[in-house]
Amino acid sequence: MLTLLAIQTELKCSKDKYNKFGGFSYRNCEDILEAAKPILAKYDALLTLTDDLVQFGDKIFLKATATLKVDGETYTATGFAMIGEKKGMDAAQQTGSASSYARKYALGALFLLDNEKDPDAEEPPAPQAPAPPPPPPMRGSTPPPMPPAYPGRPPMPPPPPPTAPTGAKQ
Repeated sequence: MLTLLAIQTELKCSKDKYNKFGGFSYRNCEDILEAAKPILAKYDALLTLTDDLVQFGDKIFLKATATLKVDGETYTATGFAMIGEKKGMDAAQQTGSASSYARKYALGALFLLDNEKDPDAEEPPAPQAPAPPPPPPMRGSTPPPMPPAYPGRPPMPPPPPPTAPTGAKQ
């Protein structure tokens, strides 16, 4: 387990490719493998990648499994990519594309490659500064009326003045 932790800590793979259409940086499977090979050799670790086809409903997915064997232990992680019809790609290209994508995510999970912004993740909203507290009320004045609960809806009329309960002595 300590060797896996050392490999995960040492392995750095920056997103040095740029997708002009999507406007984001990324890394591919080959980048991860190139960065991993010297570290795996250093720790006498064996990495294998396998692909399987699985079906969920009417969709076919490529399941990639990354398996790392080191110090008598075996560690695995998987990644999935749907094989779909892509314009301009034949069946072999579609399968190869899905394999690269699924393997990239299997390797990323195995080696904990989450050190950079992921273009597939949603951006959280920017933090808002807290609103300043309202000023304290001035003595002898009444507070301004509350805005309506819903924009465009007229404010509710004020409540009737209090009356004495029926049957009460006055």
